[in-house]
Amino acid sequence: MSESILVVAAHPDDEVLGCGGTIARHVSEGDSVVVVFMTNGVSARGDKKGSLADLERKKNSQLALKSLGIDDVYYENFPDNKMDTIPLIDVVKVIEFYVLSSKPRVVYTHFARDLNIDHRITHQAVMTACRPQKSSTVKEVYCYEVLSSTEWNSISEAKFNPNKFVNITKYYDKKIEALSKYKQEMRVSPHSRSFECVDALSTYRGSIVGLRRAEAFEIERIID
Repeated sequence: MSESILVVAAHPDDEVLGCGGTIARHVSEGDSVVVVFMTNGVSARGDKKGSLADLERKKNSQLALKSLGIDDVYYENFPDNKMDTIPLIDVVKVIEFYVLSSKPRVVYTHFARDLNIDHRITHQAVMTACRPQKSSTVKEVYCYEVLSSTEWNSISEAKFNPNKFVNITKYYDKKIEALSKYKQEMRVSPHSRSFECVDALSTYRGSIVGLRRAEAFEIERIID
């Protein structure tokens, strides 16, 4: 039986870094996947004209998700790297809209203690929007890791401790194909947001559970 899946990401590229292989697997298995981006991921930089950079990042995200088989993509316009300046309730209401409209059974989003503030606010808003009420369709919530944010959090913070591993061996090439659409966001090794590190992480996560390649998640909630 097909399932409805909602992926909520702070910035375009987080979704592929965090769960691109898992998205491709869901699509292959006939599930319906909706992706929502909370910010454009570029307006805080100042290295390009804002509107031009926004259009480029949006185009790249559309190409990336199309390569994963996703057409249902939505863009919100919260301030990049400034989501903590917005009342949380405003962010929650936006996510509630997508939860109500797409009626997901499974939701993927950021790890709560990522270094990036937008990731943190997105996580908190998702957990609020997906609180376990009787009327909610959401039965499973998972947090993905994003290289150059999850592993860079403070030593004083809780560390990402995955307890769900998804076999993406057959879908890894799809993940890399999608990630290549975000080549402007990738860095040269040994930067953790490099193709080499993505490769190493998928191999490492797979090796933990006897797979060739895997994506890892923290389980926030499963209601069976």
